[in-house]
Amino acid sequence: MRIVVLGGTGQVGRKVVEKLERRAQAVVVASPTSGVDARSGRGLDAALEYADAVIDATNTPNLSGEAARQFFETTTRNVLDAERRAGVKHHVALSIVGADRAGEDDYFAAKGVQENLVHAGPIDHSILRSTQFYDFARRIAEWNTAEDTVHLPTKPVQPVAASDVADVLVELALGGPLNGAVDLGGPEQMPLSEFVRRVLGIDHDPRYVVADNDTAPVGFNISGDLLLPRDPMRIAATTLDTWMHDEGRRSLAGVQ
Repeated sequence: MRIVVLGGTGQVGRKVVEKLERRAQAVVVASPTSGVDARSGRGLDAALEYADAVIDATNTPNLSGEAARQFFETTTRNVLDAERRAGVKHHVALSIVGADRAGEDDYFAAKGVQENLVHAGPIDHSILRSTQFYDFARRIAEWNTAEDTVHLPTKPVQPVAASDVADVLVELALGGPLNGAVDLGGPEQMPLSEFVRRVLGIDHDPRYVVADNDTAPVGFNISGDLLLPRDPMRIAATTLDTWMHDEGRRSLAGVQ
């Protein structure tokens, strides 16, 4: 198969590319650094030529609701139009658990707009809704730090390894379209505050994480039950302890 990975140099995209290459698939890495800009449409037609499937792992660093909505709406429309012109048979999109139920809630709602466009579009599709990645705990801490303290509620989360997310994206791309969505979470539920505390621990980060259910954390202003996967769902294998062990070994080896 010939598979185009949009966002192929990003956190998940590069893992997807590596896993596809190990399976001896023909892979096109599509990102602004390779001359493909899904937001402007530049380079899309050339990148998608002869493609059997497209994995959309693009993302925006701007979590503002309106900016994120504009990004996902524009890029998704451009990609779906280019896929139609190229005759692509399968569109695989990476989304986030809760996107279909978030209402007007900022980034989650923006991903919901993306999902709706894919569902209504002309290309057979599969949507993978992932919970938060393990290393995302560092950004959560950054957003919610006041002086040397991180205040977070104990709402439950079920984070997942980015490598496991990439595995499922590859599996979906190589299989037939679902024409629907599936949720993916890690093997363990834990309080949000505990999740962040454990990840900061492997970094020897001196910040103190306080469990505070009266706080509304930045990036998670939705009800706790929307953060957990639901059926149809898949459960990834990598535990937080396993991921932390691997992160520690990478850190000692000087690997970024």
